[in-house]
Amino acid sequence: MKNVGENEADVESGRFDKDRERSSKTSRIKVNNQALLSGLAYCLSSCSMILVNKYVLSSYDFNAGISLMLYQNFVSVLIVSSLSILGVISTEPLTWRLIKVWLPVNVIFVGMLVTSMFSLRYINVAMVTVLKNFTNVITAVGEMYLFNKHHDNRVWASLFLMIISAISGGITDLSFNAVGYTWQIINCFLTASYSLTLRRVMDTAKQVTKSGNLNEFSMVLLNNTLSLPLGLLLIYVFNEVDYLYSTLVGSLNKIPLSVAGIVLFHVPTSLENSASILFGLIAGVFFARAKIKERTQS
Repeated sequence: MKNVGENEADVESGRFDKDRERSSKTSRIKVNNQALLSGLAYCLSSCSMILVNKYVLSSYDFNAGISLMLYQNFVSVLIVSSLSILGVISTEPLTWRLIKVWLPVNVIFVGMLVTSMFSLRYINVAMVTVLKNFTNVITAVGEMYLFNKHHDNRVWASLFLMIISAISGGITDLSFNAVGYTWQIINCFLTASYSLTLRRVMDTAKQVTKSGNLNEFSMVLLNNTLSLPLGLLLIYVFNEVDYLYSTLVGSLNKIPLSVAGIVLFHVPTSLENSASILFGLIAGVFFARAKIKERTQS
């Protein structure tokens, strides 16, 4: 009887292990599918936003980049607020304590968006993408000095490739514009500053929330809401009000969304510049893989 019981137990435990293995595989597949869909959705929205902004600022010769940013942020506030009211997502209430803590982050956030608009007006989309790799270099150096974080050789090798690709891309860029490159370099510093400042402020911000947590939707709502008054101030400072009064803004509704950057804007390019851009994109992939392995090991 004892042997029979043990055999039955072994059979049952074997079935249980198989069922548990199947369920774990199913959950992993679901997580991977969700991550893949999220990544594709992010790539689609990010690329579409860059292409649309480039099309508005260059092809339509729209000289009110801050107003365009303000409009997009206002739409973001409406969407997130509506989803929160409907109960689809949860967001933290915007208290004065939270606003005071978050205000320095938001100032950098607005500067990051504004400089991105200014640079897109003068630089083609491909070069903007490559030059943004400088942000990773600045962020890595900032993490090393501010947070005593040490990166492995794979990360530094990827960052070195990014620097080489950005320099070679700038040298071979037939549509080189010093103003645009200046704005993009400033944008890289502001983007890195935003990332580093966010890490410092996050713990303090969580302490002043009602739930003790600050999810992504709350940060989107907080950033975009606080950017509205600051954006209005910048519109008057850069004198975009008079320009908006004298421009037919309604024509912007005809902007197509599915466009290809270089083909659409007829950007003059060469084999050397295209190779530099491709080199930079590959370096970005190596950097992402190196960061993932670094997190896994740590």
